[in-house]
Amino acid sequence: MENQVLTPHVYWAQRHRELYLRVELSDVQNPAISITENVLHFKAQGHGAKGDNVYEFHLEFLDLVKPEPVYKLTQRQVNITVQKKVSQWWERLTKQEKRPLFLAPDFDRWLDESDAEMELRAKEEERLNKLRIESQGSPETLTSLKKGYLFMYNLVQFLGFSWIFVNMTVRFFILGKESFYDTFHTLADMMYFCQMLSVVETINAAIGVTKSPVIPCLIQLLGRNFILFIIFGTMEEMQNKAVVFFVFYSWSAVEVFRYPFYMLSCIDMDWKVLTWLRYTVWIPLYPLGCLAEAVSVIQSIPVFNETGRFSFTLPYPVKIKVRFSFFLQIYLIILFLGLYINFRHLYKQRRRRFGQKKKKIH
Repeated sequence: MENQVLTPHVYWAQRHRELYLRVELSDVQNPAISITENVLHFKAQGHGAKGDNVYEFHLEFLDLVKPEPVYKLTQRQVNITVQKKVSQWWERLTKQEKRPLFLAPDFDRWLDESDAEMELRAKEEERLNKLRIESQGSPETLTSLKKGYLFMYNLVQFLGFSWIFVNMTVRFFILGKESFYDTFHTLADMMYFCQMLSVVETINAAIGVTKSPVIPCLIQLLGRNFILFIIFGTMEEMQNKAVVFFVFYSWSAVEVFRYPFYMLSCIDMDWKVLTWLRYTVWIPLYPLGCLAEAVSVIQSIPVFNETGRFSFTLPYPVKIKVRFSFFLQIYLIILFLGLYINFRHLYKQRRRRFGQKKKKIH
């Protein structure tokens, strides 16, 4: 009677360019692993779920792969890497829709498509940065200079926003609600300095000095500076309103945790409490800050209408007066769209940092 064909447990994961298979067999020697006609053939003597036997399996891939599998033997398993012919994401591993019983996702290596794209971009950026550094000079020297520059930038911003935050807190406890109405005249110079300096943060992201995405950085920079320089800075009537206090306080409360976190990252330190605060305090503070900014825009509309500042009349033959308040109403929509984009970005950062529950994946 013919021996029954035994199949080992096989776990798989993918990236856009590669497939990873982990075969649960120990003490394997000289396995026969090949790809012919887009089918992976595996046969080896080893110790698996059914004891010491010959195990084999065959997998026809969903799409075309290169016929040169690379494998590595360890004491407990066989790791196989297969290159896809076309860099793309597969909805499953095998051509047949029904998953073979011996095949399961490898959750130790599994990423969903969006996370895999981010990993791919990060690797590409790392490769390009490495090439750039190698062409420019000593990697160790440039890395040290970069870390020193980023540390000093984050330190200056931390000191600036900390001064604002502490000053506002102390004044509130001493003066109470009276401190709301002279916030701009007391703190505007330091806020101008910090917000103008934040242009550097967007430039760092744009030229690859940091790995921060450019769009969220740009949205925050333009949004805050529009409120600070246009809504508050150009209208004296707005500078004595209580809403200035809440806008400045929400901005500084976020930054007093964000910048020291970046400082410690520059010297490869991780303080768990600070890390948790950096990835958590924004959850209430960003919506509250956005609400305060929206209130300031709404309060400024009648002021701009009354003064006519930044309003203009279209040329002949139209001759229609366009009030600046029209653009402010459009800005309110953009404001909450920007909040959604930044909130989504920060949520993804937090999820990657603290992990997520594994989903059942075919």
